[in-house]
This record gives sequence, structure tokens and C-alpha cells, in this order.
Amino acid sequence: MAVGRSGRTLEEKLDAIAAAGFDGVEIFEQDLLASDRSPARVGRLVRDHGLEITLFQPFRDFEGLPEPLRGRAFARAKRKFDVMAELGADLVLVCSSVHPEALGGIDRCADDFAALGEIAAERGLRVGYEALAWGRHVDDHRDAWEIVRRAGHPAVGLILDSFHTLGRGLDPETIRRIPGDRIFFVQLADAPRIPMDLLYWSRHFRCMPGEGDLDVGAFARAVVAAGYRGPLSLKVFNDEFRAGLPSLVARSGHRALVDLMDRVRRAEPVLRVDLPDFPPPAPVDRVAFVEFATSREASGELVGLLDALGFAEAGRHRSKPVRRFRRGDADVLVNTATDGFAHAAYLAHGTCVSEIALAVPDAEAAYARGIALGAEPFGDPPGPGELSIPGLRGVGGSLLRLVDRKGADLWAIDFEPLDGGGGATGDRADESPGFLGVDHVAQTMPYDAMLSWALFYTALFTGDKAPMVDVADPHGLVRSQAIRSGGLRVTLNGSQAPRTLAGRFLSESFGAATQHVAISTSDILATANDLVARGFSALPIGQNYYADLEVRFDLAPSFVDALRTRDILYDRDDAGEYFQLYSCPFGDGSFFEIVERRAGYAGYGAANAPFRLAAQKRLSRPVSMPGR
Repeated sequence: MAVGRSGRTLEEKLDAIAAAGFDGVEIFEQDLLASDRSPARVGRLVRDHGLEITLFQPFRDFEGLPEPLRGRAFARAKRKFDVMAELGADLVLVCSSVHPEALGGIDRCADDFAALGEIAAERGLRVGYEALAWGRHVDDHRDAWEIVRRAGHPAVGLILDSFHTLGRGLDPETIRRIPGDRIFFVQLADAPRIPMDLLYWSRHFRCMPGEGDLDVGAFARAVVAAGYRGPLSLKVFNDEFRAGLPSLVARSGHRALVDLMDRVRRAEPVLRVDLPDFPPPAPVDRVAFVEFATSREASGELVGLLDALGFAEAGRHRSKPVRRFRRGDADVLVNTATDGFAHAAYLAHGTCVSEIALAVPDAEAAYARGIALGAEPFGDPPGPGELSIPGLRGVGGSLLRLVDRKGADLWAIDFEPLDGGGGATGDRADESPGFLGVDHVAQTMPYDAMLSWALFYTALFTGDKAPMVDVADPHGLVRSQAIRSGGLRVTLNGSQAPRTLAGRFLSESFGAATQHVAISTSDILATANDLVARGFSALPIGQNYYADLEVRFDLAPSFVDALRTRDILYDRDDAGEYFQLYSCPFGDGSFFEIVERRAGYAGYGAANAPFRLAAQKRLSRPVSMPGR
């Protein structure tokens, strides 16, 4: 991993990189120059962290220069070789020249590298040549390889960077024809597809493999197929990572590499990939339950809202103060424990979603994959007679539970059914419109953590992510990304503007993760009428919204009146229709959403978000934390 890619000190980066499980680092020259340690001390610091220096970079504007610039370039190279000797690094990256006086020419450049290779070899060093996507004469790895080939020196090899190949739209399959032992080093980066200047794109939008839109998997397969067996490094420039915590960035980077190479070996089983065996990703069946942490005194507001939403208490935990509420196929737990993880979550965040349980084909396999990808085992150990449910640390320190879709019945083992609750499963004979289950959960996080948490979900499970969208909050933009894996839909939301609803939720709940839970219904109008009869108060939507809605979608006035009467939001695309009904906020800004999807609608009503946010802002009120 290159240590020069986030806005922290060298020491902070090395601590994070070593803790994440990396074997080595690239030393970015800017980090070295900014440090007050000598190269020898920096080298010792790296080795004291149990790491090796795999590359020193970059050495710029070397090849194809006329005299006297050529002589100066060789003099600079010798000085860098001295620094490398002090560092304890044996490989330097030379990137293709962008110097305005560079002459180019394959043979001229090859002669320069042959001469440089001779100097390097005398010192026990090696030189790697990389084609920059914006190089003056060499911007293609195929040309860089031809220069290396013609140089014909064993101390001179090729360095490949996935961004420089894929960013220019080059076919990575051409890499398979390069001898693996002539590839000295491989750097990996992804990026969202944004039409812009290549240099600016590279400097600000590179991300971890799997976080962007480039086919880094095809690049990695080609590299392995060529016979390359050396280090795989991350070369990422990204403004979000520069602002982020080094520990999160490093863990995300290690997870990205492990996930990438796991997918390489599964896509082409004949390729040799040096990874321990662990289970493949699988889709999520459904959200099994959502648990709120609260206190006995503060639980009344939440329980009252659940009652208004038509949830009935279906059971109580056999040994803990946890109540199960159910409507249709949606389960919500309310935990008022005075010790353990849930209590700690309540003390930290107030009433909040402390854990989400996902039903998966094989819980132990999903857990094992998570551990292999660097996720942290999490959660209280099971009590006597309780079902053991594996857990991982999720967004905002929440708990992600993994339950077998066809395993032991949690409700029969851990919960006592209430009279009239319908037995161990808690199914009720209820003539009112039922809920189909949890449609999606919306999680809020710091803006600079969004890429890392998106990767967490897409590496752990099979699925896909939608493009990032910007949602207009009255006090700034909120970035949102939706991820889907089978029956799991999750939206990740972050904002750099502290007064947005997302920003306020984070600050006022002290970092709670899940801001709202959306529950699906098969008939939104019937459900809304049922909720009114139960005393439910919907989030009031401004009347101007409905006047525009009628003309925007050419809807019948009577239909719009039905929506207006129940404060239901509406969206439509080429696939189908979407209906949204929101509760008023409770606790420190959490809320429920009731949705209906018709036909093939797969979105989340993004066009309605500004109107929902404006309505919530009108209802905003000061909040307090427990014990404060």
C-alpha cells in the first residue's frame, strides 16, 4: 500500500497499514520529504512496524531528454539511488516523462533505461518503468513494455497501474502476453467513470478496487495469467480518503485486495492466487429483524409508534428485557437492557437501531467470509440456552447479525410467545393490510466513510450498487448510494454540510448509524387508512408538492387527492411506481417509512427526498441525550 495517499503523518499511516494486515508499503517521496526523519530512520520505522519497503516512487521526467537535461536526469537518479540505499528499498518507479523537451522515441528511451539499469545493478537496485495515462510520448503499457524489452537489462522491468490502463480504455488482456518475470510491480486502483481530464481524475477520484466502475478484476486476472507473482499494491489518490481515518482507509484497502483476488480465482479457477480458502459471497435472503436499543423510561415513545404502525407484541426474550413486535413479515425488537452492548449503544447514541439481522443461506459461511475480509467479530456472547448468532461490527459501531434462513428458529428458542401471539413464530390472524417485511434500511455516516462501507457490503455479499446521487437538503447536499443484495436493500448517506438532516443526525446521535427503516406493504392506501384508524400521525407534506405532482405525472385529480389526504409521496419511472409514507421523527431523529413498489420499480424515490427533508426540517426540535 502506498503511504502517501492520505492527509496524515507518515507514522499514523504506518500504524494503520500494519494493523490492517499489509506486508509492505510504497514510500511516496512527498512523505519522505515532509518527514523530519532521515531516510535511514524512516526505513527503520517501517521495519519496526513489521513491514518492508516494496517501492520508492516516483522518479519523474527521466527518459528521452536531450543534453544537458539528460545528464542532469542521470545525476538526479544517482542521488535517488543513494536515498533508496538508506531507506532499504531496492525498486524505484520511473513514470513516463511529461517534460516539454522530451524527445520520445522507443529506441532512445530504451537506451536510457539500459544505461540506468547498469547503474542500478551496480548498487543492487532495480528500476521499474510505468506508462502514465497522460505521458508526453508514452501513455500505453504496451509502449512501456516495448521500451523495457528493448532495453534488455535484467535490472529494468515494467510497472503496471490499473488506472493508467483502464482509465484510457486499453484492453487489459494484452497484459497476458507480457512475461510475468519482467513485470516488477503492480499497482491497483479503481475509479468512478467521470468524463474529465485524466490527470485531475487520477489525482482526486481514484478509489479502492470494487469501489468504482473500472474492470479492475479483468486487469488483475490478466496480471496473474501473465505469471506475475510479486506484490499487489494500492495506489489511490482520493479527497475522501485524505480526510478520512487512516485506520478505516487501510482496513478498506486490505479488504478490497482480498476480495479482488478472491473474485479473480473464482472467475478463472486455473489461475494461481495465493490466498487462504474461505467461502464465496452469497446474496442476502431478507432482513430478519431490526433491534432498537433504548431504556425502559425512554421506550414508551418507540413502543407507542410501533403500536400506531400496527405492530403487535408477539414475544419476550426468555432471559433479557427484549420485546418482539411483529406485523406481517416485519419484526422489530426493543431492547431495554441495563448492561451489555445494547445498553452501551443507548448510552452513546440514545434510542437507536443497535443491530440488524440478515437471513443468509449459511450464516457461518457468511461470518467466515467477513472475518477473512477483515471484519471485526462483534456482539455479546450468547447466554445459557440462547441461540448463538454470529455477528460483525457494522456501520457506526452497530451490530450486523447473520442468521440461517433455514436454521434453528430464533423465536422458538430465545423468545416466549405471548398469549394470542400465534405461537413461536408470532404470526397473527390480522385482517388489516400486512407488511411484507423490511424494504430497506438507510444508514448515515461521515461523508469520507461512504466508499469504505459500500465496499463492506459488496465484498461480503453478492449484489450491486447504484450510482451515487446528490440529494438536495435545505442546508446542503447529501450524497447517497444504494446497495442491493438479494432481499437486502441499504442506502448509505453522508454529507459534509453539518446542518443537513444527515449531518445533524450524526452529531445529535453521536454517530448512530441507521437513521430510518423502510417497511414494504402491498397496498399503501389501505395501509395508510388502517394507520390513521390506529392513531398514526404521518409526516405532513407541503400542499404545493401535490399541485406539482398532478401535472408532472399527468395523474387523475382524485388519485392525487387520495395521496394528499394521507401525506403519501409518489414517484414513477419506466419500470413502475413507488409510494412513500413517513412517520414523524422520534428519539434523536430516527423515523419509519412505509413503501409500496409496483411493477419493477427499483429506486428509492430520490426525487421526493428534498420534499421529505423539508417537511422533517419543519418538525425539527431540540434533542437531548440520556444522562445529559
